[in-house]
Amino acid sequence: MDKLKVLIADDHPAFCLGLQKLMREDSEMEPVGIAADGEEAIRLAKELLPDVVVMDIAMPKLNGIEATRRIKQDLPMISVLVLSAYGYSPYVFSALDAGAAGYLLKNVPLRELLNAIRAVRIGEAVLDREIADKVIRNLVKGRQGGGGKRTQLNPREMEVLGLGAKGLTNDEIAEKLTLSPRTVQTHFTHIFNKLGVASRLEAILYALREGWFVLDKPS
Repeated sequence: MDKLKVLIADDHPAFCLGLQKLMREDSEMEPVGIAADGEEAIRLAKELLPDVVVMDIAMPKLNGIEATRRIKQDLPMISVLVLSAYGYSPYVFSALDAGAAGYLLKNVPLRELLNAIRAVRIGEAVLDREIADKVIRNLVKGRQGGGGKRTQLNPREMEVLGLGAKGLTNDEIAEKLTLSPRTVQTHFTHIFNKLGVASRLEAILYALREGWFVLDKPS
């Protein structure tokens, strides 16, 4: 099986080297490069074509949010996991609007970070619990209620996406709908392709903005 290729974009050498070392000890991961600023992150993403970019927000030359936006514009199937010391709502919303597949705070244990990298690559939503409620509240409050691309999704895909929006994992969705986890993942892949997104989080955010689902309370 091919290893999961990861580009680290962060201007703190000690953090980068520590994460790189941990990835090299993981049989499923391959750290393909380190970018010390936002411009270098974009250049290396185009050159190395990683599966996942772990992106800091506060970086020289170009901040991580804008770097994420440009990477997603040119290489939409690369998953970007934002890792920041700041949980401020404007940073979170801007990163997600830029196309980030997840947002974690830098106090996350490194081994949990490796699991998060794996998760965003298969389309799972990754949000720090501390900020997840704020994100959902904001989206529910400001939903537009439009139709958008809803008609492109078949009833089963809408059902799968709706359960994903409630926070259920692939295994939990599979059990609820009497499907295999692989079938659920296939449904999500079709949803991503139809909506032009690369992750579950992007698909859920799209659906919430369009008012396809109403969440009574944050999950």
